Amino acid sequence: MYDDRNFKGRGMRENKNNNRNYQEKTIVEKVPIILDNDNYVEQAEKVILSLIKKNGEDGILTTSQIRKLLSMLSDMYTKVKHTRSDKLDREALIRIQYFKLHTIYEAGRENGEKSTPVKDFIEEAQLIEQIDNIKSDKNKLILFCHYMEALVAYRKYHGGRDE
Repeated sequence: MYDDRNFKGRGMRENKNNNRNYQEKTIVEKVPIILDNDNYVEQAEKVILSLIKKNGEDGILTTSQIRKLLSMLSDMYTKVKHTRSDKLDREALIRIQYFKLHTIYEAGRENGEKSTPVKDFIEEAQLIEQIDNIKSDKNKLILFCHYMEALVAYRKYHGGRDE
């Protein structure tokens, strides 16, 4: 993955418009976040603290922005929690894909903006990777919902502002 904000150090060279104006890009490898019932709270706090460190208190998404994403999950969580099967049904799988689409859309709305707090959050929390990891496993969906709740909680705890 490229980190366009950091052009220092070694990296790949990019030739823009076939001229001699080269910019170096550093390839940033993210360590995958592996969630389980014992670490999702700790992982959520690390994500929020990392975002605050990189972007400052005012440079990360508002509590309202993160709650908007969480609200899409709450109804799904309630329905899935009360099913007996460990496999998700077709309706749940469709809703998960819609949530993924909506998450990507929210990140894309910021294209061209100087600050991209929602996109930064989605990337730092590895939400797309976490959604893809659910597949058809009910327990992974429940764990993902708990992870999102923990992200909201830590954003609020660490000075989350509402808008």
